[in-house]
Amino acid sequence: MLIYTLKRLGLAVLVALAVSMLSFALLHLSGDPASAIAGESATDADIAAIRAFYGFDRPLIVQYADWLFSALRGDFGESYYFQLPVAQLIGDRLSITMTLGICGISFAILTAVPLGVAAAVRPNSMIDRMALFISVMGQAMPSFWFGLVLVVIFSIKFRLLPPSGTESWKNFIMPTVVLGYYAMPAIMRLTRAGMLDVLSADYVRTARAKGASEMRVMFKHALRNAIIPVVSLSAVQMGFMLGGSIVVESIFALHGAGYLAWESIGRNDLPTVQALILIFALFYIVFTFLSDLLNAWLDPRMRVG
Repeated sequence: MLIYTLKRLGLAVLVALAVSMLSFALLHLSGDPASAIAGESATDADIAAIRAFYGFDRPLIVQYADWLFSALRGDFGESYYFQLPVAQLIGDRLSITMTLGICGISFAILTAVPLGVAAAVRPNSMIDRMALFISVMGQAMPSFWFGLVLVVIFSIKFRLLPPSGTESWKNFIMPTVVLGYYAMPAIMRLTRAGMLDVLSADYVRTARAKGASEMRVMFKHALRNAIIPVVSLSAVQMGFMLGGSIVVESIFALHGAGYLAWESIGRNDLPTVQALILIFALFYIVFTFLSDLLNAWLDPRMRVG
């Protein structure tokens, strides 16, 4: 297990380094950052002064090396627009996005996995058709529309939940449902397909023939093997929720890291955008790494392979 962990950790570090290089290069090659900061009415002298002040006139590899070594120390520079340290700015916003992401993926897993198991146990039944309906609706319904519908029903019509803000736990109920419902279809379908394959396997029939209870067969023998691809998918979905919650945060006025990314892109705040891209990529890498370790614990064959 230790060798497997070290291999996956080394791969994760290489992926993080590659993502940082690509994101840094693409942001700088997409246009002149000095011109974007100076604005449309700036003169050539103003642009040249800004380019020299921020060090944009240096070779790109030198700029990347300085930025990377500073980022490793937790220093992402200062925001061009907010005039605050980027680390402080992201730190103030990240807790909201983390809370929303954890609640969203928890809602998706706790809802989709039981529905997927029930649908596999009773194929072509009413519950199977209901799970299919929920899956189709989750794929077809845009998250921004679903969020607005919830606001109209629960905030405007019945006044049960606050429409925006982060004052209490009630503010996160509707955003959690919207964000989690988007991930439910894929998790549910994968759980159902995995359970259908496992329930027809020889070792499940053997366990039943030995007199094992149905609950033991279902959860110890079947679900443990069927859940392996679900773990990997949930890790990817969690990374997406943290990096792609811009729409949900905008609808419910949750000023988290996703909303900060949208603000920074619109205002050409290059240091903040670079830091957010790196942090969101690290979320993907960390969650994928943890899911690999969990899958290796669930299925020892992965460690051997």
